[in-house]
Amino acid sequence: MNNTSIEIIGCFKTVLDPYNGITISTKDLPNSSEEFELNLDYLIENTKNRRNLIWIYIDIKKSDFIPIATKRGFIFHSCDEEYVLIVRRLQNNAIIPTAANHTLGVGAVVINEKNELLVIKEKISTIGYKLPGGHIDNGEMISTAAQREVFEETGIKVKFESIISLGHFYPHQFHKSNLYILCICKALSSKIDIQDIDEIADAKWIDVNKYLEDEKVLAYSKAVVLSALEYKGFKLANHETLCHIKKDFELFFPIENK
Repeated sequence: MNNTSIEIIGCFKTVLDPYNGITISTKDLPNSSEEFELNLDYLIENTKNRRNLIWIYIDIKKSDFIPIATKRGFIFHSCDEEYVLIVRRLQNNAIIPTAANHTLGVGAVVINEKNELLVIKEKISTIGYKLPGGHIDNGEMISTAAQREVFEETGIKVKFESIISLGHFYPHQFHKSNLYILCICKALSSKIDIQDIDEIADAKWIDVNKYLEDEKVLAYSKAVVLSALEYKGFKLANHETLCHIKKDFELFFPIENK
């Protein structure tokens, strides 16, 4: 078996993955559908007895390649705005890793020195005021997302302190589950200045007790705020536990009671 990580097969540059599958990126596809079809047949024949999977990223500009591949046993795996990732089993027992099946969101409990809570009201919402928050961008760290979302929705600069709650909701958007992470953040400024005026109708500071007594506030939001008042949550502690991993990461551990 050829264990070289990069192999040229026909017109394709293939990269071997840890599970004996090969991957072809969008930049390594031919320009014409005719050349793609001819070389795809050769690729399958050349690898069917020595590899488990073939992964191909197809750029949206070459979407005419998709029916060519699906007629040869490729199936959809995942996608982004600019590409579709397709895969074909070469062995009947080959395991295809699960595609991303969750969306991620983050919210923040921000209470200032006056015992006021930072809240927002969305333009599309039919409920009352809620905690600021939104989706975590691809590749974005939890702490960074919390700080960004609070600033975009309120104009308040904050510092991430800890995670206080984790919610799992299904079904959510796109038939996926949703993980919603609530954080405690410390306010570094006080003046409301909404940046995301397209989505946010209002943002304000409100007395914590008044918020907890408001019948229009969801019980879930109240429970999160009460937890933030009583517990310190999980702190960010990126020590050397995963120093061998060459990627961005965040680790959270319980804050000690002192």
